[in-house]
Amino acid sequence: MAKKKSKKTVKKAKIAARKPVRKTAKATKAVKRPAAAKKSNGLPKPSSKPFGLDGKALQGVRILDFTHVQSGPTCTQLLAWFGADVIKVERPGIGDITRGQLRDVPNADSLYFTMLNHNKRSITIDSKHPQGKRVLDELIKSCDVLVENFAPGALDRMGLTWDHIHKTNPRMIVASVKGFGPGPYEDCKVYENVAQCTGGSASTTGFRDGPPLVTGAQIGDSGTGLHLALGIVTALFQRTRTGRGQKVLCAMQDGVLNLARVKLRDQQRLKHGPLTEYSQYGEGIPFGDATPRAGNDSGGGQPGRILMCKGAPDDPNAYIYFITQAPVWEAICDVIGEPGWKTDPEYATPKARLPKLNQIFGRIEQWTMTKNKFEAMEILNKYDIPCGPILSMKELAEDQSLRKTGTVVEVEHPTRGKYLSVGNPIKLSDSVTEVKRSPLLGEHTDEILSDVLKLSAKTIAEIKASGALSAPEKKDKAA
Repeated sequence: MAKKKSKKTVKKAKIAARKPVRKTAKATKAVKRPAAAKKSNGLPKPSSKPFGLDGKALQGVRILDFTHVQSGPTCTQLLAWFGADVIKVERPGIGDITRGQLRDVPNADSLYFTMLNHNKRSITIDSKHPQGKRVLDELIKSCDVLVENFAPGALDRMGLTWDHIHKTNPRMIVASVKGFGPGPYEDCKVYENVAQCTGGSASTTGFRDGPPLVTGAQIGDSGTGLHLALGIVTALFQRTRTGRGQKVLCAMQDGVLNLARVKLRDQQRLKHGPLTEYSQYGEGIPFGDATPRAGNDSGGGQPGRILMCKGAPDDPNAYIYFITQAPVWEAICDVIGEPGWKTDPEYATPKARLPKLNQIFGRIEQWTMTKNKFEAMEILNKYDIPCGPILSMKELAEDQSLRKTGTVVEVEHPTRGKYLSVGNPIKLSDSVTEVKRSPLLGEHTDEILSDVLKLSAKTIAEIKASGALSAPEKKDKAA
């Protein structure tokens, strides 16, 4: 049986209950930690340095670049522009095949190569040589991402399987461009125009009564490279949580289809009736069972055409793209001198205009042919009428506004002199791109071996003497 508490003891207990509990140092720390994390969201304090002066977006990320030609180099160049250290691995004595393709200056790297490999470092390695394999393994340990666009199975044949790479560096991300994803065509070799044809672009490009056409824009190669770059930075972000690398795959067919998605949209719409914004609807031509080629019709639901301006057709680029957007129809009527069309039931509504698009654009073209393309654009923009001049590559190269934004840049090269290139199309306010020339073949081999891999002068000399970093000497032919 418990003893009965005295009145004095009960009074002391009540006083103690009213006093605040004295927290230990350990308890205080436990309480403060989640509060601080919640306040900062786990991010560092905002930099006090001016925008653009606190490093690059991908500073500290190192890329092992096995890419060549266009799709892969597009990806790694973009990462280099954002500050990643891109180490381009090339065959001794040969390098990326595009160094010598479409060469315009004798004994100098071609524009094909220089315009896709800015801001990179080059090391030459014979991947079949034992010492070359040793150097590659050291680079795998030192890099964050390996990027390749070899033919299917080539990386495995080099001994660089996913299991080997992941065992050597569990944090390594392996990013690949392939022609097709897993399926019946995955072992097929793919180039730009093949990708356009197999990804749905060619079948929907061109005029209805003509053959399929490929586009001038490199949506298969460069387009897929841009997709891959997004996959890489996404994998890098996920790695901050998981601590491990992963495989990233971009198939060229997939990339083209993604860019041609509006045509897949139209393929599904066909099940429910004709595509009324297509010219052939107004011309009374029935639709088939697949999305047709539609010439220069707009793909956004608003009728549009390329129309001649003053100087056409002698000037092959004296044209303007003109869209008859519904909200500005009345302004269009006033500009071209047809004010009666604003209230005429035959023209007043989008539905009424559909069967008459050829006639309407013919009348608009009568007006555009009285102006050059820049005069027409200036007038139309006053009324928010969507339009755009057909600009030649010469006009783009000479456009000073593009020079000021860094979209077109002039680069100095030690063997070919100055040349123009496209700069970074993505502008970050706190990671300003500086376009630096492409590397000469093997230009940074010694630098990478000593500064990145921290190899001693003796070890570097041994590797060089083994022939793992240089082209084999050509033997004189017997007389």
